[in-house]
Amino acid sequence: MEVILIENVEKLGSRGQIVKVADGYARNYLLPKKMAVAATTQGRKWVEQRRLKFLKLEAKEKAEAEELAQHMNGVAVAFTRKVGEHGNLFGSVTAIDIAEKLASQGYSTDRRKIQLNSPLKVLGEYAVPIRLHREVTATIKVKVEPEGGVQVAPAAQTSTQVPAEVPAPADSASPSPAPESPGS
Repeated sequence: MEVILIENVEKLGSRGQIVKVADGYARNYLLPKKMAVAATTQGRKWVEQRRLKFLKLEAKEKAEAEELAQHMNGVAVAFTRKVGEHGNLFGSVTAIDIAEKLASQGYSTDRRKIQLNSPLKVLGEYAVPIRLHREVTATIKVKVEPEGGVQVAPAAQTSTQVPAEVPAPADSASPSPAPESPGS
C-alpha cells in the first residue's frame, strides 16, 4: 500500500514523501496514529497544499534542535553506583537513567533519542550522543563513579567512549607460543 507520510518516521521516510509499506503496517500503525494518509489523488492534492507548511515546520524543528544542542554540548551528568573489585558495576547506567538525570537538570529529552549502544557497566567517563533531530546530534559527558568514594584499579577508569563490541583476539596474532602438552 502506498501512503504519504505526514510525520517523519524513523527508517521509513520524511514528511511529504510517498512510500510503499505493508498493508497491515499502514492500516494498524501509520494511519491510526495520523503519521500518514493513503496515497489517493485527494491525499496527494492535500499534501501538495501542505508542502510549504511542512517545510516551515521542518526548518523550525531543526532550528530548535540546533539551539538545544548548543546548550546541551558539554553538559555533564554523574552517576554513583556500587562497584566490584575491578570497576565493574553491580547493575548498569541505562538511557532511562541518563534521561531522568537530564530532566532533573532541566533538559527534557526522550530516552529513545539517547544513542547508547549498550548500558554502561564499567566506571569511567563516556561521550554519549543524543539525536535531537535527524540532522542534529548533541554530545554529553556521562561519568560513572564508585559509591562512597571507593578506590578501584586505575586501569578500569580510563574509558572515554561508549563501549562497543570487543573483537576476540586472533590466534595468529598472539605473541606467546602455544603451550606444549605434557607427555609429547
